[in-house]
Amino acid sequence: MEAYSCCFTGHRMIRREDFDGVLDSLRHALPIFADSGVNEFICGGALGFDTLAAQEVLRLKKDFPLVRLSLVLPCKDQSARWTAAQKETYASILEKADHTECLFDKYVPGCMQMRNRRMVDRSHVCIAYYTGRPGGTDYTVKYAKEKGVRLLFVPMKEESVWEA
Repeated sequence: MEAYSCCFTGHRMIRREDFDGVLDSLRHALPIFADSGVNEFICGGALGFDTLAAQEVLRLKKDFPLVRLSLVLPCKDQSARWTAAQKETYASILEKADHTECLFDKYVPGCMQMRNRRMVDRSHVCIAYYTGRPGGTDYTVKYAKEKGVRLLFVPMKEESVWEA
């Protein structure tokens, strides 16, 4: 079976009314992807959707031991302004990740976009929590479309689940 990779992009704040649907969608889609040959899931390590997605991939690994969690981090000091609890969760994800790549030692302008492009460039599919708001997720969704990377939007809706 050919191996494929999937990245995640999403907002740092998950709307309360979306949270259960986002979580259910991830728990539904990830095993299907793993069964279909997706063996690498790539995450950017940010707060919000990235954190949730990374935690769900780590949960998935219990049933799919060949699945790998790769982190592409924009800079080593990404978590500098986070709360103690957020830093603890981040450290746990970093420790359990199979591969970590850090683009810069310190924050530099554009490093978040560079991280997002790097993840998309390495992926066959992208799972996105996207509300239409401008910002990094909007940028990444548009970049994935330009590159022909398939998109799965969560929470999943019957209409327009996949876009190429």
